[in-house]
Amino acid sequence: MAKNHYTVVAAVIKDGDKFLCMQRCRSKYDYISEHWEFPGGKVEDGETEHHTLLREIREEMDWDIFVGKKIGTVVQDYPDFCITLTAYLCKAGDGEPKLLDHLDSRWLTREELSDLNWTAGDRQLLDLL
Repeated sequence: MAKNHYTVVAAVIKDGDKFLCMQRCRSKYDYISEHWEFPGGKVEDGETEHHTLLREIREEMDWDIFVGKKIGTVVQDYPDFCITLTAYLCKAGDGEPKLLDHLDSRWLTREELSDLNWTAGDRQLLDLL
């Protein structure tokens, strides 16, 4: 049986020299459960990647961001599904993000990012920063 394939976008939100990292909630998939990621989500039919990022950050964090340039795209094949993940460099809006859909968040420098237990797809993005 063919695996589901998803087009996913990630917001690499930078403030000064720090990046916003989000810890995923528990999941039925142990290979992403409670792992760290850049926030974002699945692109819905008829939606642009830019619109998806704005919508997902609003839904997951009740926050507005400014979407900037595309950083790059990676493909990650997980045991149960496959994703094409495109990351955009983003700037934080006013206020602070809320944890509506994540366990934890951290602002870390580029050097500190590798200390976290990232999802495999997001770990690939670290090489593009």
